[in-house]
Amino acid sequence: MIKPDAVANGSIGGILKMINEAGFRIVAMKYTKLSAEAAGSFYEVHKERPFYGELVDYMSSGPIVAAILEKENAVADFRKLIGATDPTKAEEGTIRKIYAKSIAANAVHGSDSDENAEIEGNFYFSGLERF
Repeated sequence: MIKPDAVANGSIGGILKMINEAGFRIVAMKYTKLSAEAAGSFYEVHKERPFYGELVDYMSSGPIVAAILEKENAVADFRKLIGATDPTKAEEGTIRKIYAKSIAANAVHGSDSDENAEIEGNFYFSGLERF
């Protein structure tokens, strides 16, 4: 997912270019805006954390781009491509090093497991037909 800060900064094209150049196939993509309720549902796993309210507010503050990507070893390779959550600690050349403003406004979200990728993909896309 490309988060509200990166969408507002006009970074969609640059981020998608990096994703394509890293060998990912985009099989679904949607430009949308999350309601506070939808953002809360998506991040429900963090509900007990102190940053949950701010995260929900941020994720519902503007449009996002949700996508399903395919590639061999997709989750691990995407996590490497996006870099550390804290952009000051992200490796040079990663999406977050280039496009993130802060830990909170870190440009992109990537699933942390194949199971969560399926859950998160189903959150945005249902009845997805693969081509």
